[in-house]
Amino acid sequence: MDSWKNLSAQAAQDTHQRFGQRLLGIPGTWIGLPYSRQHRLRDGSMLSDINGISHPLREWNYWWQAHYLDAIIDDGLRYLGDGQREQAKRELRRANELLRGIRFRNFGVYPNYFFDDMAWLALASQRLVSFSRQLEGRSAPQAKQAILTLRKQLAGAIDDVLDGGMYWSRKRDFKNAPANAPAALFFARNGERELSRGLLSWLRLKLFNTERGLYVDGLRLIATGHKVEEAVYTYNQGPVLGALLELGTDEDLEHASILIHASQRFLTDSSGALAMNGGGDGNLFAGILSRYLALAANDIRLDDSTRAVASKMIVDTARSIVDQEPRRLSAAVQRWMIFNSAGACSEGASTE
Repeated sequence: MDSWKNLSAQAAQDTHQRFGQRLLGIPGTWIGLPYSRQHRLRDGSMLSDINGISHPLREWNYWWQAHYLDAIIDDGLRYLGDGQREQAKRELRRANELLRGIRFRNFGVYPNYFFDDMAWLALASQRLVSFSRQLEGRSAPQAKQAILTLRKQLAGAIDDVLDGGMYWSRKRDFKNAPANAPAALFFARNGERELSRGLLSWLRLKLFNTERGLYVDGLRLIATGHKVEEAVYTYNQGPVLGALLELGTDEDLEHASILIHASQRFLTDSSGALAMNGGGDGNLFAGILSRYLALAANDIRLDDSTRAVASKMIVDTARSIVDQEPRRLSAAVQRWMIFNSAGACSEGASTE
């Protein structure tokens, strides 16, 4: 088998070739198509395209694009770490073009209806600024603007209803882990530790299942009060883990360890691989947890056994998807993220 680094590089190339293109052919933009060209041709669904160019009214998956952006930055950092500066510059250019494409496709603005979507793009924009500084010694202006704009949206979605926490959408009837967890990580990385801590505390108080050691989905407001949505998803554990590592107190690290061991116990199959939810959005879930497990696997503040568990989950998951042929952008990006995370564990690469 090729090394995980090589498989990650192959997955990146495959994703760009099969799913990526300029938005409406506009120079200086990039966007991910929801379905691969090969499968659109095979399924006869090219009728929804105009001469093979992505139509502006096609299916729009804002948060898939945010994870596509994150994966491009992974690639750029890998090239930079290997001393391949020209290749790193190519990925920095592609990342900036994708962020521009996201804004254009989102009717010229960064905000959208869902606060979890915005949190993911805010996180990717933070990493784009960091990558640009490392490579070129300067920030990425549009990424900085995205951060400022999205930060305001996220902060405005927090109130005292249900004792705190952030809403999932502008409907403001659901507070859940998919919004609060990535927002907590964003605020932690933004230096706003108090805001981050408040969201993490709310998550721990309201959504942490102590019997399983994992976070359930959310609290939905209803006429009689609220209803707990008990579903447990892999991806919700990931950004909580990332925020715990970012804040990094002894208590945070202890809780991170609990989360990692619980994920292995309850969220893996008989082969040790993370459960694959499947479907459109679900195609990203295991990849998101893998990204943050890779941070844990390389964090020397955690004990060796916990780091080994985190690494094993990623590598076992990567082995389970080597022969996949992703038909959707979400699945292609997930496959790429998992291979990159496996490489980060086995070769000591950074996913920061």
